Amino acid sequence: MLYLLIRQFIVAPFVKLFFRPKVTGLEHIPTSGPALLVSNHLAFADSIFLPVAVPRQIVFPAKSEYFTGPGLKGKLTATFFRSIGQIPIDRSGGRASLAALNTGLDILKKGELFGIYPEGTRSPDGRLYKGKTGVARMAIVAGVPVIPVAMIDTHKLQPPGSVLPKVWRREPGKLFPRMNRPGVAIGEPLDFSRYEGMERDRFVLRSVTDEIMYALMDLSGQEYVDMYADKAKELIKAGESVDDHLRLGDTKAS
Repeated sequence: MLYLLIRQFIVAPFVKLFFRPKVTGLEHIPTSGPALLVSNHLAFADSIFLPVAVPRQIVFPAKSEYFTGPGLKGKLTATFFRSIGQIPIDRSGGRASLAALNTGLDILKKGELFGIYPEGTRSPDGRLYKGKTGVARMAIVAGVPVIPVAMIDTHKLQPPGSVLPKVWRREPGKLFPRMNRPGVAIGEPLDFSRYEGMERDRFVLRSVTDEIMYALMDLSGQEYVDMYADKAKELIKAGESVDDHLRLGDTKAS
């Protein structure tokens, strides 16, 4: 109830008035029943624009730190994330990753929509990075439609490291600034029922994940990078070039 109230009367009107996101493909979202929404991840604001675009509630996993902060600020932050349909997930790997998978499966068993970012973290440079196979395992075990969703230009509205959105941008040779208008493009559902019972086969998991990432690349128009985004962030933080590592065939990059 809190989610619907905040989304319908506070968040959605504000977002639509000030950012005017362009939404296409809503007909691919089922009106009822479970589905797994898989999206590229360009900015923190993705987890706001996508729920606003889709009329049904979407449950997203979020870093557990968002729900455990101290004091009044911590409580307000936790309330906000819960109000926009996000649940705490421990992303430290190992058993925590299995728990995250099971949480997503429980949501789908209830007939709800579950959203996930296969890249595992935000893109550091606007490109699409290699997907992690947890999304494939979830898709195969759940046996639900997998709906690719492309967030468009949200990184221009909220560049990496930026807290406040940059609604306008100036372009060389232009007298007036242009609006950084984000978009949400929803693609046709993908069916992986042919892989039923094969969720432990690592080759199948990689194949399914790559098919999902290809659909996102096609939908978003992003350049694909065959490296995990968290590895790319490490390189950039160290002052190194992602492309140089790819050219040198860095086997640890993927």
